[in-house]
Amino acid sequence: MSFEVEGKLHKVFPSENKSGSFQAREFVIEVESGQYPQFVKFQLVQDRCSLIDDYTEGENIKVHFDLRGREWQGKYFTNLNAWRLDRPSKAEKSSAPNPSAEEDGFFPSAGDERTSGGGSSRDMDDLPF
Repeated sequence: MSFEVEGKLHKVFPSENKSGSFQAREFVIEVESGQYPQFVKFQLVQDRCSLIDDYTEGENIKVHFDLRGREWQGKYFTNLNAWRLDRPSKAEKSSAPNPSAEEDGFFPSAGDERTSGGGSSRDMDDLPF
């Protein structure tokens, strides 16, 4: 499962050696989402730990990541494993579509549906199919 998200780099943590052969590094981005921003933590592992070195806190960043989950001793863990980082281009931002209703947290109800005219059965005859 591969995903991507854009946001502002909020915090970068130092690399940690988890064992003699495994290292990980975490960072947090701030994602604008409706009324309240979301702070999302990602993990870089092994040789990808240095990918974040070229970025500074406060800078806009695009994160490509995989969603990972595992069970250990009856507990469940979820990781967002980043595998590529980019600087979003201004062209991407200006041509980006508006967020969908689902991303805004707004879901239309049946009462939100537009009707034309008085809602007579004649409106059904005007449909192109």
